[in-house]
Amino acid sequence: MTQRRAANPPYKLPPQIFDARNKARWFCAGLLVLVVASFWSLDLQWAQFFSPDAARSMARFGGEFFPPDVSAPFLRQVLGATWETLAMSALGTALAAVGGLLLALPASRLHAQDAAHTRTPTRLLLNALRSVPELVWATLLLIAAGLGPFAGTLALAVHTTGVLGRLFAEAIENAPPGPAAALRTQGVRAGPVFWYATLPQVLPQLMSYALYRWENNIRAAAVLGVVGAGGLGQLLVFHMGLFHMGKTATILIAMLLLVGGVDLASHVWRRWMTR
Repeated sequence: MTQRRAANPPYKLPPQIFDARNKARWFCAGLLVLVVASFWSLDLQWAQFFSPDAARSMARFGGEFFPPDVSAPFLRQVLGATWETLAMSALGTALAAVGGLLLALPASRLHAQDAAHTRTPTRLLLNALRSVPELVWATLLLIAAGLGPFAGTLALAVHTTGVLGRLFAEAIENAPPGPAAALRTQGVRAGPVFWYATLPQVLPQLMSYALYRWENNIRAAAVLGVVGAGGLGQLLVFHMGLFHMGKTATILIAMLLLVGGVDLASHVWRRWMTR
């Protein structure tokens, strides 16, 4: 009997209340409390939202969008605004990719012995750039650049520079250190080390980040027209304000086709780069 009892494994004590194994449970519980508190604090009129009167009003409002306006003069106008939105997003993303890469270098620690004195202030600058939404940047830049797509392009470039700069810096810091260390031991300077060792390793990831942000900037460029920054958004606000619902439907269809086309192209390019 004594031998059998000794062979049994000792009883395990339950984990401490703040043990690492319980952190996920506490996090989920806190998140649940936050969601419940949000529903309780907001005045959500669910009964009114799902009422028959609301359904009839929405059906009547949706019926006003049909048929879309497909007249040739208006389609030419929509096509021009679509091209303007596409150009805004592409140019804004390209400028942001260049600016983000230039800021990512001082915002990252290139190797373990790098003092990286500029890392913290540069990352604070990137945080400031991306913490202000594109719509707010466009409102501020309209004062200097005036109405039109120039202000929208600058707004996309400034905000996206903050986003891509941080992503690029993380990718550079997480690059495999072997090739760069081999060049540094041979006395190669920091510039050629980054150009020939670090950049080739992280370039596909940087391109993937840039393409993903281009997808987001297409949507943002369509919204920036609300403040007069050109493109489909400005055309949408104008015709919605005049209750031209048929023209509004055509503009919305153009937005959906543009976003879907860019998403598909970006997906194909990312798949091609990762082969």
